[in-house]
Amino acid sequence: MRKALVRILPFWVGAALVVSGCSSIPEAQRDPRDPWQLYNRAMFKFNTDFDNAFMKPAAQGYQFITPEPIDRGITNFFNNIADITSAVNNALQFKLSRAGSDVGRVVVNTTVGVVGFFDVATNMGIPTYKEDFGQTLGYWGVGAGPFLMLPILGPSSVRDTVGLAGDIVVDPLFNLNEDEIYWGLVVLRTIDRRADLLAAGDLMDEAALDRYAFVRDAFLQRRRNLVHDGAPPADEEYDLFWDEEAIDQ
Repeated sequence: MRKALVRILPFWVGAALVVSGCSSIPEAQRDPRDPWQLYNRAMFKFNTDFDNAFMKPAAQGYQFITPEPIDRGITNFFNNIADITSAVNNALQFKLSRAGSDVGRVVVNTTVGVVGFFDVATNMGIPTYKEDFGQTLGYWGVGAGPFLMLPILGPSSVRDTVGLAGDIVVDPLFNLNEDEIYWGLVVLRTIDRRADLLAAGDLMDEAALDRYAFVRDAFLQRRRNLVHDGAPPADEEYDLFWDEEAIDQ
């Protein structure tokens, strides 16, 4: 079943291509980064309804019954696992010092930090980077491609959707032999992350006139900053497919 997760990801890209041709978006709302906006807005509404019905109440309940130190420890545990994926991606980008930092964090937090429950590495001044396969593809010149709203998973792009398959395969949880343990940890990680975003979600609801456009623009800006390690070139144009100059930078 877990293997099917990787195989079905391209399906949603194809679905967006089909649905995008079924209608049109008013000129004022068009964005060259978002040619599939009709599909994306429909999926955003579905995700919002699903979140309000299931994810948000679960996260609120989790936050209510979980003592703050335990909640922080669970977040640290999953962040420690994410450092493993980050180390692989930093190595693929030949950022060896960062890869070494990620490995150092995993070693320290897994041992002294009791399997990552305590974030000892941060207290020791070892930085965290959290690189993923989408960033790796961007580093090697792959353009972001059109914005794409994934079911349940939320905002993405064609490049990051392809990268997501790599992240799933490298994720240590994906390689667990017991499906019950795997899915239990995946659910716990998802609810823990949603609980951490409760306050931010309330602020967005108050501040954004068009929640979809706000989420899209914030996501694309953040991903662009991450690909360029916080220093994106000012004159870079949005590339729907391939950035031939990125490899030379």
